[in-house]
Amino acid sequence: MSTPRQIRIDTPDGGHLVAEHHRADSDDLTDTHGRPCVVMAHGVGATRDCGLDGFAAALVAAGADVIAFDYRHFAGSSGEPRQLVHLQRQIQDYHLAVGHARSLSGVDPDRIVVWGVSLSGGHVLRVAAEDHRIAGVISLTPAVDGAAAVRTMLGAHGPGHVMRLLRIGLADQLAALRHRPAVLAPIVGHPGEPAALCAPGAVDGMQAIAGPTWRNAIAARVLLRIGMYRPGAGAVRIACPVLMQIADGDRSAPPGAATSAATRARATVHHYPCDHFDVYPGAAHHDRVTEHQKVFLRRVLAPRAVMVP
Repeated sequence: MSTPRQIRIDTPDGGHLVAEHHRADSDDLTDTHGRPCVVMAHGVGATRDCGLDGFAAALVAAGADVIAFDYRHFAGSSGEPRQLVHLQRQIQDYHLAVGHARSLSGVDPDRIVVWGVSLSGGHVLRVAAEDHRIAGVISLTPAVDGAAAVRTMLGAHGPGHVMRLLRIGLADQLAALRHRPAVLAPIVGHPGEPAALCAPGAVDGMQAIAGPTWRNAIAARVLLRIGMYRPGAGAVRIACPVLMQIADGDRSAPPGAATSAATRARATVHHYPCDHFDVYPGAAHHDRVTEHQKVFLRRVLAPRAVMVP
């Protein structure tokens, strides 16, 4: 894979997203309208240097450009306070990155695919439901139903643990109202610790892919809202093909909720006998996951002069 080009995408609030543009390594998907492009971002509190390069390399080899970006409030992107997971703003950031992809010289604006993993695996369902020009969706180990995630956490750790998280979230919300520094919570922790993801193996899984811009911290106010976030509910409004890749042993993003969302989206579904972090570069199921993604791209992004049935 060639060295990506660093880019900046302006945001309506006067800020910017930092991103990188990977150029396709082959012309296999290029037609007279140009090359397709995949737009990707990471899950809750992660950054684009946390394993996304491995997925981008596979998609670039298949013949697609890739834009990988960091949400506002993370890494080099603008936004205060830092480490804030603003759900609606992250959806907007996806739309901004898609718009930028459509403006790139040599890119076919009608063959843009949105790619997401974990929390962003839910975001991309929302983005495609709102933008019917999107050509395809790749949703990997997606978090599509916050209420289901809360129920899973209740079953695994008990109501006391959930109440502890809500108290931290409330403290951060009060700090925001008083214009004080954000109250931070860990993104990953060991079982029983007050973290957004505290299933067994979450710490080791995240540390295995963590890049230099990643911090194990998010503004805790999102813990008050995540239970009401259900991007999978609107999947029936998606007009394009969807690839849903589900880890059947996922202890961080409930696989049952993902399966229900896949049915509503009329998705192509692949199941993997693994946990949430076992799909990333270096893990046992990464190669199989990326191969399925390449097959999906070849099917939905086939050059229009030679369509694949």
